[in-house]
Amino acid sequence: MRILLAEDDELLGSGIRAGLAQNGFQVDWVRDGIAAERELSTGAYQAAVLDLGLPRLDGMEVLRQIRARRNRTPVLVLTARDAVPARIAGLDAGADDYLIKPVDLHELAARLRALVRRAHGQCDARLTAGHVALDPAAHQVLVDGKPVELSSREYDLLHALMLNAGRVLSREQLEQRLYEWGSEINSNAVEVHIYHLRRKLGTAVIETVRGVGYRIAREPA
Repeated sequence: MRILLAEDDELLGSGIRAGLAQNGFQVDWVRDGIAAERELSTGAYQAAVLDLGLPRLDGMEVLRQIRARRNRTPVLVLTARDAVPARIAGLDAGADDYLIKPVDLHELAARLRALVRRAHGQCDARLTAGHVALDPAAHQVLVDGKPVELSSREYDLLHALMLNAGRVLSREQLEQRLYEWGSEINSNAVEVHIYHLRRKLGTAVIETVRGVGYRIAREPA
């Protein structure tokens, strides 16, 4: 799951990035509001952690600008501004959640998982597709109730497809969700991951839509 972190404090930012990485997130980190607004406009992120006190462009203005363009990326505001009016202003500007510094990294990770889950219309914390179940909190995949070992890329690809069950994701969209800045991406990387997932989960789980991309069927209501 690819996350944008917008935080100008070097010590805090490095700690958050490391903590989220340990919880299975791919994290891109920017230090000012203009960079945050630019990156969020790409649509490449499943969620963002946004400090309000950013240089060059205040985090509140970043929120207003992306929401004015109907950008629906879930945003968790992380700030030292703990007064109730400040929290209300952030939520009214378009924030989806709010945490006051200092923050517990496990809580931050759990809140991000919840934001992403809700943004994709998922009410259950565990995602299922036929005989396959994915538990984001435990970072675990089960096939017929038994755990299956996946690489981090395989897990992230499966998670992206299951979050978007019933929807076709192109190779480019999957690459956006799998790789943070500076990653070297082989031209057939997604196809290789799909091949390994089918070997481990069963060939019928992931469908190829020729010329478009890949999808997992939506579970019947």
